[in-house]
Amino acid sequence: MENNENRENKENKGRKVAIDIVKANVFAFVIMVASAIVFLVPFFLIWKDKKPLFSHDGGFGSIIWVFGLVLAGIVVHELIHGLTWAHFARNGWKSISFGVMWKMLTPYCHCNEPMRIYGYMAGAMMPCIVLGIIPAVVALCIGNLPLLVWGIFFISAAAGDIWMTWLLTKEKPDSLVLDHPTEAGFYIIDEE
Repeated sequence: MENNENRENKENKGRKVAIDIVKANVFAFVIMVASAIVFLVPFFLIWKDKKPLFSHDGGFGSIIWVFGLVLAGIVVHELIHGLTWAHFARNGWKSISFGVMWKMLTPYCHCNEPMRIYGYMAGAMMPCIVLGIIPAVVALCIGNLPLLVWGIFFISAAAGDIWMTWLLTKEKPDSLVLDHPTEAGFYIIDEE
């Protein structure tokens, strides 16, 4: 008897592309180290003799506050995926769903309709740009170390998105991509 995944592949005429979560975590560490080097080295070279705009005092209350901000950032990360994919999806918000993979405590956003590769890539990369790269560049310019750490954290939090976007660069640009409903990955649907 044919399993569900093979049946789904045949129905969509798609080819499954998925990333290994363990390898993705290693990749996230590499991305974190690389982005820390890219942003922290110039930050300290620029701001070593100047007073930064904001410095962190520490304390238990601020740790709770930072934890709350990071949780909110994770939710916003998924919301940004959804907003961007809804823009490119034919049925808009009707195609977007959110949830949590409880086994790995990982929130997710899923688009249940195929879209052009450029739309999927935009939706995959937008949280990295909005929550990671832009805050890190702003922090570098204004001397805000906590904002810089925020940016580096959210760049590394987008490691799986970066990896999937890189995989999509190897596909035919006129293909469609369908987000995988339960795994970190997607289906490639080549139009005939």
